[in-house]
Amino acid sequence: MTYKFSQLADFGWSSFFSDQLNSSDTEKLIPVKVSEVHRAKIRVLAPNFDEYVPPFYAKKSDNEARAIVGDWLLLDKNTFEPARLLTRKSLLKRLAPGKGRRAQLIAANIDTLFIVSSCNQNFNIARIERYLTLAQDAGVHPVVVLTKVDLTDTPQDYVKQAKTLLPDLDVILLNAKDPTSVEQLLPWCNKGQTAAFLGSSGVGKSTLINTLTGDDQIATQDVRQTDDKGRHTTTSRELHLLSTGGLLMDTPGMRELQLTDVQMGVEEVFSDITDLALTCRFRDCKHQTEPGCAIRTALESGDLEETRLQRWKKLSEEDQQNTQNLAKRHAREQSSGKMAKRSKKGK
Repeated sequence: MTYKFSQLADFGWSSFFSDQLNSSDTEKLIPVKVSEVHRAKIRVLAPNFDEYVPPFYAKKSDNEARAIVGDWLLLDKNTFEPARLLTRKSLLKRLAPGKGRRAQLIAANIDTLFIVSSCNQNFNIARIERYLTLAQDAGVHPVVVLTKVDLTDTPQDYVKQAKTLLPDLDVILLNAKDPTSVEQLLPWCNKGQTAAFLGSSGVGKSTLINTLTGDDQIATQDVRQTDDKGRHTTTSRELHLLSTGGLLMDTPGMRELQLTDVQMGVEEVFSDITDLALTCRFRDCKHQTEPGCAIRTALESGDLEETRLQRWKKLSEEDQQNTQNLAKRHAREQSSGKMAKRSKKGK
């Protein structure tokens, strides 16, 4: 299989990735984009190329070193065996739900994150802040997409609430079933751009994908009338090619978004609070009863809402705790792996 590297631009290829190649790489290897990941195989794409290859781990002991949707892999030109994983431009991840938690990788090399919420009981400021934190920390452009406008008489109220979360935040109000309405998302779906949809179940992510692609290939389900919660329609992550040249990723709905290693994202999303904290009299101020606390002063004057302060504290503490726990777990696994190698070598 041969193609010109310029043709890879349709799949999001840029100088960021080409700079990672040397002359030996271009002679023996070919870059491909990971579009689907399954337990026993992954689907990869390139110009005139669509194949399944074995899963790839750059390091067996490192969960973040495995190829995921959005990644660029280098394959052997003759055998199509994965040989190397290119450094990512961006990475979205969360703490996996359930016991024995690990970092769960969501998507790689995303340019835009569409944060999807609906104009009903699903709309949740704290949840949207979490998605914004995820995007800001990864260096991905966030766009809040508000669906199901027919369920409220005051859709602009939802827009106003969302816009308070981040300066100059793009907030789009649309009908996910109306192609003309959904065209508002096209500026972020041009040739070579990669966007991902994130949001809880039932907010209309799959419907948006179907409308943008002009195809009903993804099944959709109605939400429960009692609480506006949806059931998982999408069960895996997959890239979809658009006629505009962009790539879209649909993801399973998330009922829980525990963040880890996103300190920079927290500081950016809550920059109003972190900036205030820098002006407190004491560097180690706990923002409780200390004299000269700028945050308490802002609360008393009404410049800062108590609910936003509490969300900042909760997210900051959660991130710190999860990051420490994952670092300890990673250290244990690394140590265990080294011991196993020494034991095997001794035998």
